[in-house]
Amino acid sequence: SPFPRSPSNGSSRTLSAREMYLFDTGGQYLDGTTDITRTVHWGEPTLLQKEAYTRVLMGNIDLSRLIFPSNTAGGTVESFARRALWDVGLNYGHGTGHGIGNFLSVHEWPVGFQSSNVPLEAGMFTSIEPGYYRDGEFGIRIEDIALVVEAQTEKPFLTFEVVSLVPYDRNLIDLSLLSPEQIRYLNSYYERIRAHVGPELRRQQLEEAYAWLQERTEP
Repeated sequence: SPFPRSPSNGSSRTLSAREMYLFDTGGQYLDGTTDITRTVHWGEPTLLQKEAYTRVLMGNIDLSRLIFPSNTAGGTVESFARRALWDVGLNYGHGTGHGIGNFLSVHEWPVGFQSSNVPLEAGMFTSIEPGYYRDGEFGIRIEDIALVVEAQTEKPFLTFEVVSLVPYDRNLIDLSLLSPEQIRYLNSYYERIRAHVGPELRRQQLEEAYAWLQERTEP
């Protein structure tokens, strides 16, 4: 819905530490549009919740760190976001990402990962957002915005630079499933979050938020 729904006593539920929550957030600012989704669990997640979350995160990382030839169609690389889920017979029924408009639509055609989208080129912004949903039980989505950039390769290849700087939920990550490369990616992402967001929180004297950030971005 384009309009925020208002809470009411009749339909609202009490938040609890016994279930997962999915926060689909965003805003439009003078220097860009954000569309960031994070999934959290404040208590003890089940083994399935933890594995499903970790595999969604693995898909997000695998697509984000992919190096691919220039002029590649988004649909050609889309399965990298699904592979970790496919490995255990899981999948999601929504798109893997969409273009991000600046002072335009948050879902901005024609960039994305569907077969009808244009080939990816340096300078495009797209979301990368694999997920997993189990009806009536829980939903997971991890969405970042990524900029298509030139890769450091001999021939001109492309890769993504994730520009959303928000930690993932450590409580839901099963490290034993991650490869050394995925862990390295995660650690360098956390270093970038600390370097960019940390000083800004200090500048605004948000010490509680700064402490939270340091804790959530431990290697």
